[in-house]
Amino acid sequence: MIVPANFLSPAALSGLIEEFVTRDGTDYGATETSMEERVAQVRQQIETGEALILFDSATETTTIIPAADLAKIQAKNRQAE
Repeated sequence: MIVPANFLSPAALSGLIEEFVTRDGTDYGATETSMEERVAQVRQQIETGEALILFDSATETTTIIPAADLAKIQAKNRQAE
């Protein structure tokens, strides 16, 4: 389920973004960027619709994905049903 960012409190949205940018395996390229920069980049992507907040009711987890990946996830979910 896509969760609109405005459904989250500012604190919850910030916490979600901070958790996302500090996950193991998150790669931001060859140059090092600060956590504040990474948070700002992801927040901007959410605001412009380039990234989406997804809640998975089966696992009760929330993640942030590129909007372009949504079709892939939906196809995978249909196969699992």
